[in-house]
Amino acid sequence: MIGSLLPSFPAVIRQHPCFDSEAHEHTGRVHLPVAPRCNIRCRFCERVICASQCVQHPGWARRLLTPSEAVELVRRLARTHPAEPFVVGVAGPGEPLANAETFEALRQVHQEFPALQKCVSTNGLLLEPSLPELLEAGVKALTVTVNAPDSAVGQHIYAWVKHQGRTLRGQEAAELLIASQMRGIEMALRAGLAVKVNTVLVPGINDQHMIRLARQLKSLGVHLMNIMPLIPGGAMAHRRAPTSKELQLARSSCRQVIQQFDKCQQCSADVICFPGQAAPSCLPAAP
Repeated sequence: MIGSLLPSFPAVIRQHPCFDSEAHEHTGRVHLPVAPRCNIRCRFCERVICASQCVQHPGWARRLLTPSEAVELVRRLARTHPAEPFVVGVAGPGEPLANAETFEALRQVHQEFPALQKCVSTNGLLLEPSLPELLEAGVKALTVTVNAPDSAVGQHIYAWVKHQGRTLRGQEAAELLIASQMRGIEMALRAGLAVKVNTVLVPGINDQHMIRLARQLKSLGVHLMNIMPLIPGGAMAHRRAPTSKELQLARSSCRQVIQQFDKCQQCSADVICFPGQAAPSCLPAAP
């Protein structure tokens, strides 16, 4: 069985800074910005690739790397941080599973550094068919962003979904995406991968549906959820972020159903962070 070849959930989680609060303090995290293209449009999304930017923001990066450049970055970090464990992941700036560069970069890293833990952050649309390639590349942990329990809610969060040559909009798009996410999560768990679900809290849209989503995820076998505040942007630039009280209420309510991770810093797609740093940094500008 595939799952028997992978470490148990507790072993993976204890070593991953985005799954475990203690690991967050003593394990580094490195995002390889190798995935520029995306197959869905979240209404709050802003993808920015700009050499002058160094801000922690999902979907932002100073520059893109080729798979070979990504491997060279990992080599350099392994040399300069020989005694510090770190996790290597791909989280954008687009959708990792919609970019062949993701699998190539992770395969090359895995071949040279098999002991490093690899992870991917995905919207889940292509998760189920991508599982064999993810496993081959040594991926042990997944973060899947699920923002709605059903298409009635999801249609207000997703503008469109591109799948198999078609562009879907509205409720039809959300229905396809959410069904793919749930099926992909279930299959990933069966394959033995550790799975965390990220959810962006959007006041007035999905804030009243957090408990229902948490129960839905729990029924699939998910054990960890990360509720993140909306960063107003894109078509939702006019919307407000949740207040601290609203965020804490959502987390505390859902904690009755599923464990919550609350140390997320909503990192950029090129974050480089090691224990002891005052703050996460970004990929250095091109030489």
